[in-house]
Amino acid sequence: MPLFDHIGELRRRLIIMVVTILAASLVLYFLAPQLILFLLQPVTEYLTASEQPVGTIDELKIVLNTFAPLEGFTLQFKVALVFAIVVCCPVWIWQILGFFLPALKPNERKWVIPTFFAAVILFVIGTVFCYVLILDAAFSWLMGQSENFSNVIPSAADFINTTLLFEVGFGIAFELPLVVFYLTVFGIVPYKKLRESWRVVYIVLMVICAMVTPDASPITMILMFAAMAVLYEGSLFLSRIVLARRLARQKREEAEDEKDGEDGEEAEDEPAAESADLAETAAKDGAKPAKPAAKSDKPATESDKDGERSDA
Repeated sequence: MPLFDHIGELRRRLIIMVVTILAASLVLYFLAPQLILFLLQPVTEYLTASEQPVGTIDELKIVLNTFAPLEGFTLQFKVALVFAIVVCCPVWIWQILGFFLPALKPNERKWVIPTFFAAVILFVIGTVFCYVLILDAAFSWLMGQSENFSNVIPSAADFINTTLLFEVGFGIAFELPLVVFYLTVFGIVPYKKLRESWRVVYIVLMVICAMVTPDASPITMILMFAAMAVLYEGSLFLSRIVLARRLARQKREEAEDEKDGEDGEEAEDEPAAESADLAETAAKDGAKPAKPAAKSDKPATESDKDGERSDA
C-alpha cells in the first residue's frame, strides 16, 4: 500500500475514534454530577471531618469546593471525557488493531480478535481493581500526611484529577500481559531470557509502578507491583503453553516430513532395483549359445532335387 494510502487510512480511523469519544462525552456531560459522585464514592469519607461517606449529590455539594469560575465546567467535561474513553475502549482499541491488520501475515491475523478482547478486558479490570482496592488505601495515606499539621479543604479539582489519574494509570498498566505475551510468542525477546532475568524485570516493574502511581504512597506502589507481578507471571505461563504447543507441532511436522522423504526414497529405489534385475536377466540371456537350426522333417520336393542335380 502506498504511503498516502496509509496516511488516509490513519486519518479515517482517527476521525472515527475522535468522533465516537466526543459524541459519548457530550452525552455523558449531562450525567457528570452522578458520575462524579460514583467516581469519588470510595474516598468520600475523606471529604468530611467526621469521615462519614457521602451518599447523595446534595451532600457532595456541601463538602466539595471549586475555586474558579470555569472549574465546574472543566471538571464536568473532563470526567465525561474520561468515562467516554473507558466506555468507548472497544471502538478505539479495534481501530488501532485494524490499522495494523493489513501488515500482519495470515498466521498472525488469527491473534487479532483474541488481542482485542484481551485488551478491553484487561483495561476494565485495571480500572475496577483501582476503584475497589487502591483508591481507599491511597487517599488514606495521602490525607494522613496532612492531619498532623493542617486542615484539608476538599478541592473538587484535586480530588477528581487525582482519582482520574489513578484510574487511567491502572487501566494502562494492566495491559502489561499483552506486551509480554507478544514479545515472547513472536520471538522478539526469548522466553528463557525473561525467565532467567526475573530480578531485573521485577526492578523494572517497581520503577514503572513508581512512575504510574500519581502519589508517593508506598502502599499504592506495593499493591500495584503485586498486581503487575501476578499479571507478568500469568503472561509468561500462557506464553510457555503456546510455545510448547508450537514446538510440539513443529516436531510433529518434521517427523512427518522425514517419513515422507523416506517413503519417496524407497519408491525411487524400487524402479532402480527392477531395472537392475532386468539388465542382469538380459545379460544372462545374451551369454547363452545359439540353438542349432532344427532339421526339416518334410520330404524333399521335385524342384529341390532338380536344383541338387544342376549343382552337381
